[in-house]
Amino acid sequence: MPAPTTFADSLARRKASCSKLEEREYWWRDHQQWLQACGYMLRPRYRPGWTPSWHDKKRSFIECEDRIPISYDNHNQLDATRVSDGKMVTLKRIVKSEYPAEVEILEFFSSDAIKDDPRNHCVPVYAVLPVPETEDTIILVQPVLRKFDDPSFKTVGEVIESIHQIIQGVQFMHEHRVTHGNIAGNVMMDPSAVYPDMYHPQSFLDDSLDMKGFAKHYSRTERPTKYYFTGFERARRFSEYPHPLVPSASGVPETQDHSSLYQQGEFRTDIDSVGIMIKVQVLLAFSGLEFLDTLVADMMEPDPAKQPNIDMVVARFDEIRKRLKGRSLRSRPVPKWREEHSLVKAWKDCRHACRMIKYAIRGYSALPTPA
Repeated sequence: MPAPTTFADSLARRKASCSKLEEREYWWRDHQQWLQACGYMLRPRYRPGWTPSWHDKKRSFIECEDRIPISYDNHNQLDATRVSDGKMVTLKRIVKSEYPAEVEILEFFSSDAIKDDPRNHCVPVYAVLPVPETEDTIILVQPVLRKFDDPSFKTVGEVIESIHQIIQGVQFMHEHRVTHGNIAGNVMMDPSAVYPDMYHPQSFLDDSLDMKGFAKHYSRTERPTKYYFTGFERARRFSEYPHPLVPSASGVPETQDHSSLYQQGEFRTDIDSVGIMIKVQVLLAFSGLEFLDTLVADMMEPDPAKQPNIDMVVARFDEIRKRLKGRSLRSRPVPKWREEHSLVKAWKDCRHACRMIKYAIRGYSALPTPA
């Protein structure tokens, strides 16, 4: 019978595994010097002649940031530091022939004419770097982002502000005749305000950049943040906004041409996708937000004649938002996925009340909108 695995055995195997680059990391290592010449510095793990820092006996393996490899499920993206100002950015590798519309659409929303519009929630592109050995591959330089609901929401007002920005962003895209095509799962937040000193972007535990502890962070109420759409692989840009559906003599809506019907479907998909996202990640996750049930159900309505367009969604949401008072907005969204014992709930409610008193004294808005 084999001997049981000890912690020391597991740690030794982990050290051996992290001491060499994975195959998915080779591309970044091979292009490190070119990226540096372009003004973007990769972490030490990807630089020429890298030696694992934990080989120095004075350093603990756990405290060495270069032990963390690139993510398995997103190896086409890697963090870097912009040399000119020290800002942390994301480098995204794209094959243009696979997603020809993505680059064009993102560059359009990053153009001088509309990039600073507060309703523009498309992830900005700081620069486009053509990879030298191929004409089909480029690098998009973008901000570092994280999932929109991480860290967790502290107040109902924080949830409402995130939804407001999301549907506002969809309206802005649709006004410019652009559909996203896959919004659910591709809503992110800018962490720079909430995490002023940032965090290790490849760590799953919110480790600090130097791996010597957890990264300090604030709530969204203390440091309002902005939300962005990513993942524009399925995005489409149309020459005109689709004609509205018109009732026929039979009462069944119809359009005058098939292209308009196709476009209607693309725009409807975005609204349905946002509805699904709110349903799954908000309404099914927290209690206290039931006032959104009807609107979200209508957004997911399969009948095209009954589903509201994005302008209707924004108008109805704004009416809901106006009716919410400060006490409701500052209330705690209680998770549904775990039952809170009465004593635990009382303790959390008390702690939340103290936090809300602090927020009120400091003048923090119940709807934390970024400047």
